[in-house]
Amino acid sequence: MYSAESRIIKAKQYFDERDERMQIESFTCRFVGEHSHHLIKYQEQDWNCDCEEFALTRVCAHVMAIEKMLGAGVTLAMLPAASTP
Repeated sequence: MYSAESRIIKAKQYFDERDERMQIESFTCRFVGEHSHHLIKYQEQDWNCDCEEFALTRVCAHVMAIEKMLGAGVTLAMLPAASTP
C-alpha cells in the first residue's frame, strides 16, 4: 500500500514533468480582473475570453497568464498574422 509520503513524492514528480505528462483537453476559469471579471474557456485546442481585447485580436493578457500557468499542456493562442499592404 502506498503511503501519503509516496503519493506526495509522485505528485511532485508529475508536476515537474507536467509538460511531458499532461495535456489539457478543456478548461474554464473565471479571471478576476482589475476592472471586471472575465470568463476564459479552452476546448479542443481553442481559447476564448469574453474581454474586448480577445474579441479583436484572438489573444489577451488573461489568456496569456493562464497559458503560462498551464505550460505545454495547452496550445498557445496566437496573434493573427500581420497583413501586408
